[in-house]
Amino acid sequence: MENQVAKKLHIRRKRAKIERNISRVITRPNIPGRLNRVSQIANRVLRLNKSEAAGLYSKVSLSFSDRHKNFEKMLLRHFDMVSEQVPDKKELDLTKKLLIGAYFTMEYSIESAAIFNPSIIPHPDQEDIKPGSRRFIMSFRATGEGHISSIVFRSGIIDKNSTLVFDPISKYLETPKILHDRHYDRHLFKHKLKDMDAWNDTSARIFETTPESFTFEELRSIIDEKYPRLHDENKDEAIKNILWLAHSNYFIKFNSEIQLSERVIFPVSENESRGIEDARFVKFVDDDGAITYYATYTAYNGRSILPQLLTTKDFISFDIATLNGKAVQNKGMALFPRKINGQYAMLSRQDGENNYIMFSDNLHFWEEARIIQEPTYPWEFIQIGNCGSPIETSEGWLVLTHGVGPLRQYAIGAILLELENPEKIIGRLREPLISPKKEEREGYVPNVVYSCGAMIHHDMLIIPYAMSDIASGIANIKVDDLIERIKYNA
Repeated sequence: MENQVAKKLHIRRKRAKIERNISRVITRPNIPGRLNRVSQIANRVLRLNKSEAAGLYSKVSLSFSDRHKNFEKMLLRHFDMVSEQVPDKKELDLTKKLLIGAYFTMEYSIESAAIFNPSIIPHPDQEDIKPGSRRFIMSFRATGEGHISSIVFRSGIIDKNSTLVFDPISKYLETPKILHDRHYDRHLFKHKLKDMDAWNDTSARIFETTPESFTFEELRSIIDEKYPRLHDENKDEAIKNILWLAHSNYFIKFNSEIQLSERVIFPVSENESRGIEDARFVKFVDDDGAITYYATYTAYNGRSILPQLLTTKDFISFDIATLNGKAVQNKGMALFPRKINGQYAMLSRQDGENNYIMFSDNLHFWEEARIIQEPTYPWEFIQIGNCGSPIETSEGWLVLTHGVGPLRQYAIGAILLELENPEKIIGRLREPLISPKKEEREGYVPNVVYSCGAMIHHDMLIIPYAMSDIASGIANIKVDDLIERIKYNA
């Protein structure tokens, strides 16, 4: 390799940008903290006569109904949330129920601040497309009022020339239903409690009669039935931990009839109350050939972060679970797309500075991590991390990385790991693959380019990337050229 002259890398940025759409909104409950305020507001509505109520609701419906599917159903759902504090609720007509629901509803613009940190994966449905083309899904971190982050999606087709054509984006957004009838695994649940140091006499008593597979309602019923007979002085704390874990491991489902671009995964659990950040999606192929889509993401509650795992087969139903173990720290977990030597493998950033790798027999538990890459070049002296899951090639695992340099400038680099021993780095880029250009430097967080996952299509690496935490773009580069440069630098 010493006698070869390194070829100049040609990375091509696409013209298209994925930018925020502030008109796409969801509804959220808008319920005051003091219960007496609920009844006060409801009473003001109740004092309206029928004509006044009808006229007011007509204005509300005219202004908002075309912005939401199932508008009246949503208002009635929010009415039900406060109905216990509404006097004479059984005597109310439909119009006043809808009005009360409207007063306890607010719109939330999911993308009002930014849409960034994208990842790209093959779509589960590859039917009815032209030869050489491929249908894809992109996920994004969308940020709105209060800097609360959620996951949104776009879909489209990459043709044989690596041209991306996005599907039309719906003007609507919908959040999923939370499913309480899905089942928890008793052994895994106990294991997670023990990992939290939350296993004691109370939890042992509760789980001695819990079935091997149980729903949230069954768990709640067992707790209610046993609570009076529990004498542990710490029983309330133990039950709080059990319910916290149940709420942190939950199941959601979208209406299968809605478009992918209408689906938004908005924070549900207490862990995520301030945001779901930087989902790294990967198409995982198990030993038997079964395909599952996983995403690791960071849950943020305003004080601390917690790595979480999202699982789906169809992007309609999703399981959300906590990741556990001593090695589950910091941000930026990125799962390999298959097992290596019989174990799951994942990249991580334990200390906010170096790149780590870890292996486990259990997808939910990670106990040890080892450094494989440290900051070496000036553009990454502050920290390095991954930019999504490793991509398998015949030459090794291709991993996009990010590095942070002077004035907190983020750039994207790349490394190559051995296929069956990914603790070993074959080579790495000495210079960034993508650095912020002049027009990409301005935004919510200036001087940042960042990705949560790329994809190979034919001989091209397709890299969606964020621009200064406000919008996203797409770049591509020939895979062979990139790997040749990485190996030249080895």
